[in-house]
Amino acid sequence: MTDFRHSNAPLEMEVYGYDRVVKSHCRGCHGGCGVLVYVKDGRVEKVTGDPDCPINHGTMCSKGLAAPRIAYHPDRLTHPVRRVGPKASGKWERITWDEALDTVAERILAYKEKHGAESVVMGYGTGRENEAAIYRFANYLGSPNVLTAGHFCYGPRIATTVITCGSNPIADYANNPACIMAWGNNITISNPDEYKGECFSQALNAGAKLIVVDPRLTRPAARADIWLQLRPGTDTALALGMLNVIVEEELYDHEFVANHVHGWEEFKARVAEYPVARTAEITWVPEEKIRAAARLFATTKPGVVQWGVAIEQQVTCADNNRALLALMGITGNIDVPGGQMLFRQPPIRNVSQFGAHKALPPEQAAKRLGGDHFRLAGNFGIINPKYVWDAILTEEPYPVKLLFFISSNPLMTRANAREVHVALEKVEFMAVADFFITPTAELADIVLPAATWLEMDYIGDFWKRHGWLLPRRKVIQVGECRSDHEMLNDLAHRVGQGEHWWDDFEQGLDWILEPSGITFQEFLKTDRLRGDVTYRKHEERGFSTPTGKFELYSTKLEEWGYDPLPQFREPPMGPVSRPDLAADFPYILITGARQPGFFHTENRQVPVLRELHPDPEVEIHPDAAAREGISQGDWVVIESPRGAIRQRAKLSEGLDPRVVSAQHAWWFPEKRDPGHGWDESNVNILIDNDYSNCDPAMGATSVRTLLCRIRPETDADRDRLAGVQS
Repeated sequence: MTDFRHSNAPLEMEVYGYDRVVKSHCRGCHGGCGVLVYVKDGRVEKVTGDPDCPINHGTMCSKGLAAPRIAYHPDRLTHPVRRVGPKASGKWERITWDEALDTVAERILAYKEKHGAESVVMGYGTGRENEAAIYRFANYLGSPNVLTAGHFCYGPRIATTVITCGSNPIADYANNPACIMAWGNNITISNPDEYKGECFSQALNAGAKLIVVDPRLTRPAARADIWLQLRPGTDTALALGMLNVIVEEELYDHEFVANHVHGWEEFKARVAEYPVARTAEITWVPEEKIRAAARLFATTKPGVVQWGVAIEQQVTCADNNRALLALMGITGNIDVPGGQMLFRQPPIRNVSQFGAHKALPPEQAAKRLGGDHFRLAGNFGIINPKYVWDAILTEEPYPVKLLFFISSNPLMTRANAREVHVALEKVEFMAVADFFITPTAELADIVLPAATWLEMDYIGDFWKRHGWLLPRRKVIQVGECRSDHEMLNDLAHRVGQGEHWWDDFEQGLDWILEPSGITFQEFLKTDRLRGDVTYRKHEERGFSTPTGKFELYSTKLEEWGYDPLPQFREPPMGPVSRPDLAADFPYILITGARQPGFFHTENRQVPVLRELHPDPEVEIHPDAAAREGISQGDWVVIESPRGAIRQRAKLSEGLDPRVVSAQHAWWFPEKRDPGHGWDESNVNILIDNDYSNCDPAMGATSVRTLLCRIRPETDADRDRLAGVQS
């Protein structure tokens, strides 16, 4: 039964000193927090957390608090522009929305006619809740190519959980887990996807035991009962070693295994290949810690695994996920209060239905770039980005002529950034929709002004698996900025898709909500909507998998020609796989540690957020720094076989002396040259994107584990890397 929730507080209030206060839903990152937006004289003055919201309970991160500074930033793009002169010229002229969308539509139709719809590639970044509309546009156009972060961010979690247990199991913090295992996830900083650091911290305050798996000493690791500081890239081996202990000592849930698991005997044989001694040798984690963590998690009920994208950005992406799912499953923590819940959405048309995936003709789906190379990814319409760059540069298997990126900055976020740059320079036409002129947008032909969450109506958390939906209420209009959904609805009519869209996108929101029996205007009058919460659903109806069971042995992966059981593979650019390189590049480099204030490439132009991290930093152990002649705060050069970048050294005893950790997605909006320093500190310059460096089923690029060397920067290095004129 659908749960309509109303708080005692009105949805729009009068507060002394302000004209009004509006309840809404933040989208400054993955978080999706309930907020109160304070408005005076037609401008947003401040944003605070909504204490009545069941997701964040009034807490907020720095990104959400800074939302007005982003919306009103003087460099904000507030009208469509067209490039004047060559790419990266930095010269733009203002045009109307009609001119912009007419131009994009004309190009799309021309390329579709001459080269096929597959020559048009749509793309989006992360966390803007536009994915369903973008897939809808591409699928009705007939293009199978949508370029996302889904090959190595959240997409692998959905892909692997669907084939294992039918849906993504979400930690049920509301029912007080007794044990939390945070694996590759710094939740108090990242507040990722369905989760907030607040609920995690409250669970610990209530007495939950904590195991943290992370190469870095994060805040959660410092608070942990057991910290497993593993060698980067060995997550699957560690999980299988823990599973070995649980199976050998019969600490698993016998009833669940006997009645609800597929492939138990084969699974037992696989984990037997990872005795604790071998696991310790692979992972650098002492044997006694592996045993202690396995026993603690298996015997402290209910328990949850709090996982993050760090485990997905490796060549063992799918197997990392599957091994962690096995830990949840055999310990009996699936779909129980305080465990790992398979929540239901309210009755709505979901992301898959809105995305119109069934509308893509089979003959066009067969043209998806990469074909059957990465079958698990292709099953969910996900492609590896290198296929797009290759198709632009080589025109094989066919040419890609047009790119349309929405809320995406791939020059800063995709591996082998120099190859990305060459491809973006060569593609015949590119449109970008964003808040600012980013390094990627500098290479576009047309840039469209995207609306922030303060400037749109929407159904918040439409795509998530925690079961909640919250109203996002438009509070302000800045310039001519438009939401991605409105923009695509308009563009769809111009390319002949009008019958599949709406006169106004609010009608699209009505269509999503129709199964719940309400309109979007009626939804705006509620506080929130939640699906029915029922525990232990598998006891009556099994799991939504081919066998109806929790598949430790994956029948789908077997069908596609992959190992149906999780296995450990050495990182291809690690010291074990490449001892020849390790001699010259002796450190394991991990990338992507999250920082407060930034959301991947975003927010570096906002002073109150940039103050938190004025410069890119690379963490290095004091012993390693002393060996290399590096002091705290020095600018250093980080080199891999692919190239070199510069970041500031931050000495940290929370790393193994053999490991360094560099920040990702760095560019410098304050640099007024067209490139904004895109190649100065961009860690993706160092990372190989060859297909052999990817997960074989999911296509995830290994951006978290590679080899590097590090040294103090010279004046010549600074002039070369930072573009300083002599």
